[in-house]
Amino acid sequence: MKDTIFVIGHKNPDTDSICAAIAYAELKKRSGVAAVAKRLGALNRETEFVLKYFDIEVPDYLYTVKTQISDLTIDAAFPVTPDISIKTTWGIMKANGIKTIPVVDKDKHLLGVVTVSDITGEYMDAHENRTIASTDTPLKSIVETLNAQILSGGQEDFNTTGSVIIAATDPMDISDYVKPGDIVITGNRSDSQLKSIEAGANCMVITCGVSPEPEIMELARKKKCILLLTPFDTFTTARLINLSIPAGAIMSTENLVKFNRHDYIDDIQEKMIKTRYRSYPVVDDHNKIKGFISRYHLISRNKKRVILVDHNEISQTVNGIEEAEILEIIDHHRLGDIQTVQPIFIQNEPVGSTSTIIANKYFERGINPARNIAGILCAAIISDTISFKSPTCTAKDQNTALKLAEIAGIKDLQDFTGQLFKEGASLKGKTPDEIFHQDFKEYVFAGLRIGMGQIFTVDQESFRDIKQDMLDYMENLSVAKHYHLLMLFVTDVLEEGSLVLCIGNEISLIEKAFGVMPVENSAYLPGIVSRKKQVIPMISASLENLD
Repeated sequence: MKDTIFVIGHKNPDTDSICAAIAYAELKKRSGVAAVAKRLGALNRETEFVLKYFDIEVPDYLYTVKTQISDLTIDAAFPVTPDISIKTTWGIMKANGIKTIPVVDKDKHLLGVVTVSDITGEYMDAHENRTIASTDTPLKSIVETLNAQILSGGQEDFNTTGSVIIAATDPMDISDYVKPGDIVITGNRSDSQLKSIEAGANCMVITCGVSPEPEIMELARKKKCILLLTPFDTFTTARLINLSIPAGAIMSTENLVKFNRHDYIDDIQEKMIKTRYRSYPVVDDHNKIKGFISRYHLISRNKKRVILVDHNEISQTVNGIEEAEILEIIDHHRLGDIQTVQPIFIQNEPVGSTSTIIANKYFERGINPARNIAGILCAAIISDTISFKSPTCTAKDQNTALKLAEIAGIKDLQDFTGQLFKEGASLKGKTPDEIFHQDFKEYVFAGLRIGMGQIFTVDQESFRDIKQDMLDYMENLSVAKHYHLLMLFVTDVLEEGSLVLCIGNEISLIEKAFGVMPVENSAYLPGIVSRKKQVIPMISASLENLD
């Protein structure tokens, strides 16, 4: 996902926002770019109809583009299972130049970690370290650690319950030191070997690679004493044998600080400061190890890369945009307040729909969009230009839509347009919140926070039944969110006019902008159908005149 480019429309997306993002992501992919369309909110019914009609999958929801661990190149993990010996664990760490290694179960779920200090501490604390008996060390680990050969016995006979003893004393005194269940290390001395077996040693390690006498072998089999032959000398054998203890015995499990790969960098920094470990394990949602992260990984963050379509204002874009790298902006609105660190490609045209711009980017490259992509682009243009009736509509919009309709195989554009607006105008089953926010945008004019929602209908009378509910909702929202003015434009696509509902301390702006005094928090504005071209400029001009 690090190389993926997210193509996103605005929050509370309309049909143009969603379809433009899908179509532009598809154009990028056809150019060899790993682009994917995302949405910043729930789809309205009109957009759902369009995507279903042309068999297009709904883009996944994107909440934020803040940097996550998954955006970074973290250190690889070289997991071991709990039964792997300390010696083997150390060998893996040394070969890969790592200081921490994860211990996992057979399904790669994280159980704990082993650090270099864990191993050195085990090796240096000679009087306090764990014993082979207390850690259920398997015989095979001892054999592997000592590069030993089994001469007698096997795992079924291995039930050591004592200590590791070096038979360096006089053979006659061995019984004073060797107890039943002990592991005895001895050199090429038959008398010491015999006495150790007779004393009840469970396992005897013979050093320097010298095989025991036949009588030693016979007694070992009779007493069920395991005989191991190692090529190492006695000192080396004594130094290595405790490294056969399994990693699971020394791993850290309590107060283990780990992170999920989806955690945000801002959230993990504080934990790193408080704990100050060398590195931290990173797991997925199933607690499977994915790697390790350290402080140095945070120095150069891999920002998420995004392309904005159909908007260019911070209030309308994805959360965390300040942490992302904006690559392009394709839009048809006024220039907003988004800033970038370095120059980017911006295409902003005075047309009725962003989808018009996207469609012509296909045509300029000498390629046609796929049938279903052409279909959603055509639908978006019809929606955003209100079937070419909006004052924002240009000849370019209309010509592009007709060309797209032909590619998409839309035989009766008028009939399709009727279906489109019928689906979009339906308010059945919707809550006031859903109605108000299905196409909502927020602006700041002269320090005033103003919110504008817009819905389309083919029957103004049907809306009057829920008018008071909408005003009550807007009143509560205005207080909760501290808006100076909230407006909802109910636009009749047949009558080509809008009923505006307004709440807030700056309602007088409606009269200043449109010459109509709202009565009971509403006013009818004939000929007003475009928020972008007719409402925003008038509100802005009114405030400038007021200043």
